Amino acid sequence: MADNSIKLKNITKRYGKSVAVDHLNLEIPANSFISLLGPSGCGKTTTLRIIGGFESPDRGKVLFSGKDITSLPPNKRQLNTVFQKYALFPHMSIAENIAFGLKIKKKPKSYIDDKIRYALKLVNLDGFENRSVDSLSGGQQQRIAIARAIVNEPKVLLLDEPLGALDLKLRQDMQYELIRLKNELGITFIYVTHDQEEALTMSDTIVVMDKGCIQQIGTPQEVFNHPVNVFVAGFIGTPQMNFFKARLVKDGEGAYHVQVGEISVSLAESVQKALNTDSQEVILGIRPEHIRFTDASDAFTGTVEVSEMMGSEYHLHVACNGQDVIFRVPTVDLPEALRSGIAYGAQIRFDFRPDAIHLFDPQTEQNLR
Repeated sequence: MADNSIKLKNITKRYGKSVAVDHLNLEIPANSFISLLGPSGCGKTTTLRIIGGFESPDRGKVLFSGKDITSLPPNKRQLNTVFQKYALFPHMSIAENIAFGLKIKKKPKSYIDDKIRYALKLVNLDGFENRSVDSLSGGQQQRIAIARAIVNEPKVLLLDEPLGALDLKLRQDMQYELIRLKNELGITFIYVTHDQEEALTMSDTIVVMDKGCIQQIGTPQEVFNHPVNVFVAGFIGTPQMNFFKARLVKDGEGAYHVQVGEISVSLAESVQKALNTDSQEVILGIRPEHIRFTDASDAFTGTVEVSEMMGSEYHLHVACNGQDVIFRVPTVDLPEALRSGIAYGAQIRFDFRPDAIHLFDPQTEQNLR
């Protein structure tokens, strides 16, 4: 029995002198939801197009169920793709759009009609068969594009930033719908996005990419809580992680602490035990939600420059020794004096949660934990 897994072996793709994908190796298990995540130009869409057969790699192989499909055209692969631009035919009804691929395959009318009803029910658009494309909202058009892919019974569904054109509420609704569809269909979803919230919300596994290379592969929890390097730490999380130049110092009893300017920062025992370095110079990383207000005299001091109300939380930008330090604070924990315009110019003291500190090698930018 075929396992329907996908393996990319040593994939390289160039466009002129530019390397889009560089010696990429990746195994995608069957029935998983995997997101290729990274900034524009990182190679994620090129990787997806190589899987789908829309691009040919300069080197390497694409294996599906253990078979080499590198040279197969898209219509010969058991894969279907949903693009950001849904590519629906405006002169066709919804039913005709969904049936397009099945008609090319010369499926009987009764079979096609059953598939249309099944797909529309699956995407919660029962009864839309005779509607025109122009009468649909963006979210509904996106669902029709998914329905058109589903009726072909793909083993793998490729999604290239399909929610990018939707507003926030529709994106959130469709994230839920995609998770539901994945669970109901039991097929592999490979999802390309530059939106980390989408990847963290929906994925079983996240592949973080940059400059054509994989930086980290892991569950959303692993990638968020244990970033392997400065790039992943800075890319994952909203707002992004704060970084400080620092020195790692060992006291007379063998315990480590970190010196940031004139401030000594304590490290939790769990952090100290995980350290693997002889380096003294380090980069300290701390997420905005792990910075704490304090009255201690030996803490950092800063001036609030911006206070942003984000609903259930505030984002504060604090100037400290020439650096913009970002806080993420639940509204209930924010002192009244720091809310609204009163916050500007306020002096505050803060420190870091000792167990949430990340330390990176300044040369390799790898996490030292």
